[in-house]
Amino acid sequence: MNQGQIEIKTPEFVSLNYQIAGLGSRGAAMLIDQLLLLVANIVIYLIFLMANVSDIFYLSDSWVPVAVAIILVFIINWGYFFVAEFFFGGKTLGKKLIGIRVIQENGHSITLLSSLIRNLLRIIDMLPTSYFLGMVFIFFHSKHKRLGDMVAGTIVVHERAAKKEGTSKIDKEILRRGLTKDSLALKDFALRSLGKKEWELLRIYSGKFLNIKLNDRVQLTRQLATKLLPKIGLDARDKEILELENILLTLYLITKDEWEYEL
Repeated sequence: MNQGQIEIKTPEFVSLNYQIAGLGSRGAAMLIDQLLLLVANIVIYLIFLMANVSDIFYLSDSWVPVAVAIILVFIINWGYFFVAEFFFGGKTLGKKLIGIRVIQENGHSITLLSSLIRNLLRIIDMLPTSYFLGMVFIFFHSKHKRLGDMVAGTIVVHERAAKKEGTSKIDKEILRRGLTKDSLALKDFALRSLGKKEWELLRIYSGKFLNIKLNDRVQLTRQLATKLLPKIGLDARDKEILELENILLTLYLITKDEWEYEL
């Protein structure tokens, strides 16, 4: 294993390799996020200040709009990281631009509780100023974790650009079938259930799809559909084999977009 990389073995005996994000990339992502929040904070303060001066709120106490603005800024500054990391695959805007994401130590997507914990502890990591304590932890920890990551059981890893699509046999088969990521409408909870583990299973399935006998493909399709479809709220028992194949190949497209990286 190269320095700065980590191998995670899932309960299904799938090995997942990640390149851990260090202080430089995490610091760059944080700088982008802080600049974004700074602009948002300034806009909020200006709006409330102008509203107060022009007496739009019609309040006798001039400090009330300012107090509301302070509370709103606090919620945005803390809630931004929590909401972005949980609902957008472990990525704030800064992390997305730098190419890193937060995941669980077991390789799964970050959970609601983990996102809540790691971002609540951001208050401690910011001490005494400018994330000094957090940077010290990241620099010296073997997996580049700040305090929030240690308590929440999360790590921050690198992503790389996805491989070019449309050149492999399976890509051509998917194109022939007219399948896209939009061929299957999934709710947010379903998308969050499709992590690196599911991607590995679908990657193996797609690799074998055109290279095995028809009977073996039918058996493999039913086995994988029985395992994965309940995760996204679908029942595999009432579907024909062609429909199951199309669903699994569409899931392959969806997870490929998120998880196929060159590390």
